[in-house]
Amino acid sequence: MTTKYHQILGDHRGKLIAIESGIDVPFEVKRVFYIYGTQSGIPRGQHSHHETKQYLIVVSGSCKVTLDNGNEKTTYKLNQPNLGLFQDRMVWGEMHDFSEDCVLLVLASEHYDEEDYIRNYDEFLEMYNV
Repeated sequence: MTTKYHQILGDHRGKLIAIESGIDVPFEVKRVFYIYGTQSGIPRGQHSHHETKQYLIVVSGSCKVTLDNGNEKTTYKLNQPNLGLFQDRMVWGEMHDFSEDCVLLVLASEHYDEEDYIRNYDEFLEMYNV
């Protein structure tokens, strides 16, 4: 669970941020999705993955992400498009406090597989004896 600032490149024409798999993101990216149009006060995520690692970037607006490894919870505010947050496998994640204009981009290490999800927090804690 780490954050990383990425270099902003650009000139009078605009800005560019490059993020490379295996260099900036500590895994090969196999899936990309984004979350937008969220409802005020309604969190997203609220699960963990057996194998999938994720890298989260707010490309517009802001949100908070709370990561929980079973022993420690840390909340991060994502509000800059050059700031990425790494979420390792077996870390419970919840995205919340979305701004109205938030677009949260997620890069994932694995293709979608429902069997990879742990959706019950007590089960998450029990399965891994944390």
